[in-house]
Amino acid sequence: MAEPRLLVVIPAHNEAGSLEHVIAEVRAAVEAAIVVVDDGSTDATPDIALGAGVELLRLPFNLGIGSTMQTGFQFASREGYDIAVQVDGDGQHDAGCIPALLDAIARGDCDMALGSRYLDSAGYDGPAGRRWGTALFSRILSLMLGQKLTDATSGFRVINRPLIEQFARDYPRDYPEVEALLAAHMARRRIREVPVNMRRRGDGRSSIGSFRSVYYMVKVLLALLVTATRGKAPQAD
Repeated sequence: MAEPRLLVVIPAHNEAGSLEHVIAEVRAAVEAAIVVVDDGSTDATPDIALGAGVELLRLPFNLGIGSTMQTGFQFASREGYDIAVQVDGDGQHDAGCIPALLDAIARGDCDMALGSRYLDSAGYDGPAGRRWGTALFSRILSLMLGQKLTDATSGFRVINRPLIEQFARDYPRDYPEVEALLAAHMARRRIREVPVNMRRRGDGRSSIGSFRSVYYMVKVLLALLVTATRGKAPQAD
C-alpha cells in the first residue's frame, strides 16, 4: 500500500520573525510537503516562505484564519493529499509533536487528531483570560459532542482525507477552531485529543485583543447554538 500523501499547512499573517524557524522545525519533525498560506501580510512573510523553498499561496488582503485555512484545505484537496496538518506560523506549536498526532490518524482511531496543551497536564501557561475561554468552550463542546475535550480552541490539528474534502467545501470564517469541531462531529467524524507541547507566542502580536476576545466568545457561542439547532447534520462521504 502506498504511503499517504502528507501536507503541512502553515497559515501566516505578518510572521516574518518566526516563519523560517517554524518551517525548519516542521522539516526536522516529519517528511511532508509544506504550503504557507499568506493572509495578506505586509511584512517579509511571503519572501521568507519562497526563500525556504515551500509552496506559497497568497491571499490578496487579510481575510482571517478561517479563509486562510480553507484555502489550504482546497489546495490539499485539489492536489490529492490524504492528510493535512495545521501548524501556525507564529511558533506556538511544537512541530516535534506532529508524529504523535499522525499516529492517531494512522491507527484509524479518528478523523481529526486535536493537539491539546491541557491533556495529561501538558503544562501550558498561557494568559488567564485565554485559558478561561478555552475551558468554557471545551466544556460546552464536551456536552454537545458527548465526549470530553480539554482544548477546543487548539489550532494544532491533523485531519484525514474526508475532513479535507469537507473543510475545502465549507469552513467557518472568523474564529473557526471551535465551530470546526462541531461541524466535524455533525458529519459523524471522529475526534481524538492528543497531548502536545505549546509555547507562548514568539514574535509578533496576537490579533485578538480584550474587546475582540469578548466578541469572539459571544459570536462562537451563537454560532454553536445555530449550528446545533439546524436539525440536519451534513452527511458523511
